[in-house]
Amino acid sequence: MTASGTGPVPRSLTVPVDGGGLAVTRWPGPGPLVIAVHGITANSLAFAAVAEELPDADLYAPDLRGRAAGAALPGPYGLAAHVRDLLALLDHLGRRQAVLLGHSMGAFVAALAAARHPERFPRVVLVDGGLGFPAPPGTDIDELLRAVIGPAMERLSMTFADREEYLAFFRAHPALAPHWGPWVTAYVERDLTGRAGELRSSCVLDAVRADGADVLGDPEVLAAVHQPQVRGALLWAERGLLDEPRALYDAARVAAAGLDPDRMPARRVDGTNHYSILFPPAAAEVAAAVRASAPGEAGE
Repeated sequence: MTASGTGPVPRSLTVPVDGGGLAVTRWPGPGPLVIAVHGITANSLAFAAVAEELPDADLYAPDLRGRAAGAALPGPYGLAAHVRDLLALLDHLGRRQAVLLGHSMGAFVAALAAARHPERFPRVVLVDGGLGFPAPPGTDIDELLRAVIGPAMERLSMTFADREEYLAFFRAHPALAPHWGPWVTAYVERDLTGRAGELRSSCVLDAVRADGADVLGDPEVLAAVHQPQVRGALLWAERGLLDEPRALYDAARVAAAGLDPDRMPARRVDGTNHYSILFPPAAAEVAAAVRASAPGEAGE
């Protein structure tokens, strides 16, 4: 059953990819095909609330290589590997095109996929990610990741005695606590692995490091959103990863980046932080952007 008791009931499938099977959550619907790509330490259930707002779409969200049910998939890691996995998913479905919805790091994956394969991914919706600002040369990636994603990076080296201790860690998260409920609980539990007394995050640190290095410094990744073939919309949160006033983006930084407003209109989603932009009520605004980006032929 879905968290609200309405909307499509999620299903699971496994897609053959290099090195094994890609675990995918599907929220079935009669409309356009949408593939949703989660953030650097997240998983497919990050999109559950958005999926409920898109009952007319056929939405697929993989657990990316090195996370949750995809943790066992081997390297090489990096954003190009995720792009290959998205193509494998699209081919497995026997579909020509899909709209890509990407959040945080997943937005960079979506932009890179659209830049490399515009005939397969003609529209993207980038949510609090996808527009990058390169790190200075010589930057320590682990230190910068800790500075940017805070507790999300910290928990990768933590162990928890039991499920309740693990959930308490997330209930104390300032960006998640006000929104705690079935969606958030299911989302964070999907990342939990290990045995009692030694529970931990499923995220593979090498995968996080490789993906983070691409987001922070790979020239092709940073240039992807600026390519003329990448079309869609950018939504950004008003507040940051810890619900702090300084967000990842603001109007001045987005304007200075020089995005073409006709090709990639950008707007702030008020009253949200980096995580809650995917939760109600903001999930409806994300869903509306996806719906507006879905041409009639998407998925045909």
